[in-house]
Amino acid sequence: MKVALVHDWLTGMRGGEKVLEVICGLYPNADIHTLFHWRGSVSPAIERHRIHTSFLQYMPMARTQYRRYLPLFPFAVEQFDLDGCDLVISSSHCAVKSVVAPVRARHVCYCHSPMRYAWDQFDAYFGPERVGAVASRWLYHPVLSRLATWDAATAHRVHRFVANSRHVAGRIRRYYNREATIVYPPVDTVFYQPAAVSSESHFLIVSALVPYKRIEIALEACRRAGARLRIAGDGPDRDRLQRMAGPDVTFLGPLSDEQLRDEYRRAHALIMPGEEDFGIVPVEAQACGRPVVALARGGALETVAEGETGVLFAEATAESLGDALARLERMSFDSTRIRASAERFSREHHTHAMRAVIDDTLSAPVGTQW
Repeated sequence: MKVALVHDWLTGMRGGEKVLEVICGLYPNADIHTLFHWRGSVSPAIERHRIHTSFLQYMPMARTQYRRYLPLFPFAVEQFDLDGCDLVISSSHCAVKSVVAPVRARHVCYCHSPMRYAWDQFDAYFGPERVGAVASRWLYHPVLSRLATWDAATAHRVHRFVANSRHVAGRIRRYYNREATIVYPPVDTVFYQPAAVSSESHFLIVSALVPYKRIEIALEACRRAGARLRIAGDGPDRDRLQRMAGPDVTFLGPLSDEQLRDEYRRAHALIMPGEEDFGIVPVEAQACGRPVVALARGGALETVAEGETGVLFAEATAESLGDALARLERMSFDSTRIRASAERFSREHHTHAMRAVIDDTLSAPVGTQW
């Protein structure tokens, strides 16, 4: 059986790439097709595969400004050569769920999220305060409207959607009019474990520094509380956030897995101020025995138990987060219980569930859609 794996872009090891890494283990001989790939940016387990990139890889400033080529993504994705494949597995948060698979092939899409910027998070990326009122209305809005139309119209190219949470399954139903099987993403609970170190008084954020993560909310809440904050990660919003940050905020930049595990273990708690489709980071923190303070929306409702593994806050504001930080200080948490909750999302559980979904899809008659 010839298998092709498709991923939007390979420019770093985030949640989507960790899912792809597990799928690579299931199909070690599969080729990978992606819009962009920078050698060394993802794990050896992924880069052992033969990786095919799109023509966009060679466009000017593609390495640093690849998102500017968003209007060309549909055309580029449809050029992937998947001839001869019996099974196509797409790992999609943007455009690759719309690849054109051979007629005989089954297409399973692990959907991290329907295209955020085209559907419900346009303002976070291309609103007037981001790109200017004129560009937002007259340039980006028409482009993203066309992308949303294309995204919905090509949903039939997927035989089976797999969602990373109930939250994303609901968005797939809303935007694509399709049902999805839920398979939670993999968390390396063997690597992320508690250690015999005392937690310190600071809070921690681990995140790509992009608008929808709402990190500015945590900056303001920690400033008001007089709390120290450490931020691990990088992204296009870093300069803006650093200008907003006070002296008690430390930007750590990208960290190795070992460094990140140490940060989880030493933090008083992890803060997740934005809405996540699932959120692997809070589960990694819980696997290390640390509680999480998270916005009560999206995937956090499926991973954080109020008063048991963390604290949830209702509104995406500094005031609401500040109240949650104050409640956290009045609570005590059992690190063993927090750790046990995280084990529900282990790599072993994910691998078993994905294998079952794929086998079930392959055993169905050709053309079956779920």
